[in-house]
Amino acid sequence: MLLAGCGTSGPGSATGLRNVVGTDLIGARGATPEDQRKIDRTVVGICAAAVWTKGECARHGEGRE
Repeated sequence: MLLAGCGTSGPGSATGLRNVVGTDLIGARGATPEDQRKIDRTVVGICAAAVWTKGECARHGEGRE
């Protein structure tokens, strides 16, 4: 079995991860429209950095108007 291309690693740096994810989720509980905007802004950064697949990103908005 060849596993040379498989593995996991942490982020290159905390600063790099912070630049992708942002800090909007701090304190967000999803209970208010403002909390939802914070969640949405975080998802946009994760999707833009291609951390999630296009399908995963598309599912974020499912069922919402």
